[in-house]
Amino acid sequence: MNNPYDFDVLYLGSGHGAFDGAGPLAASGKKVAVVEGDMIGGTCPNYGCNAKITLDTPVVLQRLAERMQGVVSGNIKINWSALVAHKQAVIKPLPNAIGTGLTQNGVTIIHGYGKFQDAHTVVVGEKTYTADKIVIATGQLPHRIDVPGTDLAHDSRAFMDLDVLPKRIGILGSGYISMEFATIANAAGADVHVLMHHDRALREFHQPFVEDVMADMTKRGIQFTPNAAVTALEKTTDGIVIHYGDKEQLVVDWVLDATGRIPNVEQLGLENIGVKFNQHGILVDDYLRTNVANIYASGDVLDKLQPKLTPTATFESYYLYKLLSGQTTAPIDYPAIPSTVYTSPRIAKVGVAPEAVKDDTNKVVHNHIPDDWYHQTDQETVGDSLLVFDQEHHLVGATEYSAQAEDAINTLLPAIVYHLSRDQMWQMAHIFPAEGAAAWHKIR
Repeated sequence: MNNPYDFDVLYLGSGHGAFDGAGPLAASGKKVAVVEGDMIGGTCPNYGCNAKITLDTPVVLQRLAERMQGVVSGNIKINWSALVAHKQAVIKPLPNAIGTGLTQNGVTIIHGYGKFQDAHTVVVGEKTYTADKIVIATGQLPHRIDVPGTDLAHDSRAFMDLDVLPKRIGILGSGYISMEFATIANAAGADVHVLMHHDRALREFHQPFVEDVMADMTKRGIQFTPNAAVTALEKTTDGIVIHYGDKEQLVVDWVLDATGRIPNVEQLGLENIGVKFNQHGILVDDYLRTNVANIYASGDVLDKLQPKLTPTATFESYYLYKLLSGQTTAPIDYPAIPSTVYTSPRIAKVGVAPEAVKDDTNKVVHNHIPDDWYHQTDQETVGDSLLVFDQEHHLVGATEYSAQAEDAINTLLPAIVYHLSRDQMWQMAHIFPAEGAAAWHKIR
């Protein structure tokens, strides 16, 4: 039977929630299209993960040189303008590379913003395209604080494109974007003040570790105001005045609104087809299917319990490739998904959190990172890890703060995902010496 539609599957959005599955799906023989109104690849490659880690790399070098003073001499000073130019050089080729990969697999790329006309039809500009199945993978947008003068604040994308680093920066919010960019801006020489919405930062991470990281940030000159309750932003001859609390004021040169991200659903015409969504995102079942039978969703646009991160979107996108190509009929089964805050030191976690252990079912093992000889090679003085084991010594959770916490958690991930026994762990012969070997030694 001939397909009466232009495409078998059409994706709205080209981020990890789409391209990781769209390419393989087209290569499997399906007729696939991707609609994108911004940069191919979405947030992560262009103005998210890849851009951020490029800006952060000199900070890591700076911290290393700082720890090794006496063994090496001289301080590392960050040239902000050169760093931003370097960041742009690193990420500029990515949209074309991702787009080329898609088209080589047979994906049709449609440039423009898509809006539903009906359950099988999307309008892009003045053209309409039809598809048997449609996947919404439009991600999230920066939240904007709802106070007078909100237009004086900028989002994370604007921060990463600053040619000149402002001297005084006010950051609204204390989630991972706030904490990461506060670290980078401070390391590059800015005076940074973080106005917290609550009394705790990074509320989804182990709070004693967060407090240790914040103590280090404070020592470096970053100021934190808990429960700031920002009421207005005002432009004056002295700069931008942030009004907060009980008639308190802070004058800065530039404001970063890091108060969160919201699902990108408002311009899709979902009301035209009745797809259900709420303030957290689009509602889906265990097959990532919306309440409209032929429409699916993946990535950060979903309302879900799993962390809204690139690895989650990638997993969902690949799952939909398997489902829509007929290679599986099973519901999605999420693995343990790690997450990291790229402060210096990092905070990373995966699996069962130590604070979730309430009885003797699980055992929590503490390791002080500087006690390990490998971490003494670069003179680390701070850092801890908490490992959660079940009664049979299967690793079920890990959280760490250290200079290389993300690498440690990545190394431990297979033990949790595959429920490895102690004997199976000993079958892993890691390169030595290396961070992976140091992390693995703790669980064997």
